[in-house]
Amino acid sequence: MREHRLHPVTPFRRAWAPVAVLAGWAVHDPNAATEQLTRLTGTMLLVGLSVLVPAAGLYGFLSWWFTHFAVTGTELRIRTGLLFRRTAHIRLERIQAIDVTRPLLARVAGVAKLRIDVVGAEKKDELAFLGEREARALRAELLARAAGFTPEAAQEVGEAPARELLHVPPGKLAISLVLTGATWISLAAALVVPPVLWLATHSVWTVLATGLPLLGAAGASSVGRYVTEYDWTVAESPDGLHIDHGLLDRSHETVPPGRVQTVRIVEPLLWRRLGWVRVELDVAGSAGSVLVPVAPRAVAESVIARVLPGVTVPASLSRPPRRAGWCVPVWWRGHGLAVTETVFAARHGLLRRSLSLVPHAKVQSVRLTQGPWERLWRLAGVHVDNGADQTVTARIRDAEEAALLLYAQADRSRIGRREARPDRWMT
Repeated sequence: MREHRLHPVTPFRRAWAPVAVLAGWAVHDPNAATEQLTRLTGTMLLVGLSVLVPAAGLYGFLSWWFTHFAVTGTELRIRTGLLFRRTAHIRLERIQAIDVTRPLLARVAGVAKLRIDVVGAEKKDELAFLGEREARALRAELLARAAGFTPEAAQEVGEAPARELLHVPPGKLAISLVLTGATWISLAAALVVPPVLWLATHSVWTVLATGLPLLGAAGASSVGRYVTEYDWTVAESPDGLHIDHGLLDRSHETVPPGRVQTVRIVEPLLWRRLGWVRVELDVAGSAGSVLVPVAPRAVAESVIARVLPGVTVPASLSRPPRRAGWCVPVWWRGHGLAVTETVFAARHGLLRRSLSLVPHAKVQSVRLTQGPWERLWRLAGVHVDNGADQTVTARIRDAEEAALLLYAQADRSRIGRREARPDRWMT
């Protein structure tokens, strides 16, 4: 078993840890930090820097020196720790995805980070940093091992070929963000709330404490999303769907085959005339990831068909009975339900519609709920829980219909799990 070290630029990344500790202390106790800074003379500051910089460099070097990884016949081992040793044993057959990320400075240095998603683990293990070629070669080898190839064959398989399914032009992405209500709501809040608080309190700290988070939220919902979702490409490969995106930090992600628990088709109000939708996923171990940031509905549905083979998006959904308006006024019209041979589909939202598709084989449990007001109007809700700890709910349905749906869905899920194919790559 041959052990490997990370790329030589890694110590520069890890050298920031002591500096981050000091910065955290200054943020936690700014008064004490300010008081200590006022006491420092120029000579003391130079002496402190002459000690801190070499100490940070030494820490970065030693943490890199004592970090090794190795691929055995059955697992990936990652040994880390300067004072307290930690060895991660990652079983190859438990690997469900390996993402390659390249932050801006890492792209300049020609290195990349591997993030390894393992079934049943809440936190992803990572190898940061490796050379770009080494990172892609190691990713291909690990995925081939996870698919059942022998160690010798895995090194020869190389990176699986990919066929492009979707590319989002930057112009269309920018228009979609302009037509998103959340962008304008957050921007309006950032422009209106701080002046109102200033007129009410005349406190600079109150305005800053409120205005800065609002500006950050406005930036994240507009510029932040554009930078993150720039040049979005979805490609099909034997090891899953590959997603590449990012303007400054490039990411290469994989949607693991068979691990998708829920697909959501989101339709903001201003997108409907253009026929655009957004597609989000819940994958086992994580929730709320993006599959398609914006695309025509027909194109998005063709991508969904690759994620959920054999599944078609229901063309029509049944509304709740009219008496549901007494429980959910006006908005009851946005709710809908459809159950096909392959999925449980529930929709909610009137201005921003969201249609959730849960394959029957991915349903973990089914529940029926009925509050006192719903009981008065003979209504109930059916909740479907999936393997990503998320719930899809068909609300305000007729009580008799909900009861029948509860038992029928339990049977469909049991049959679906029995007939489901094993989740394997490259097969």
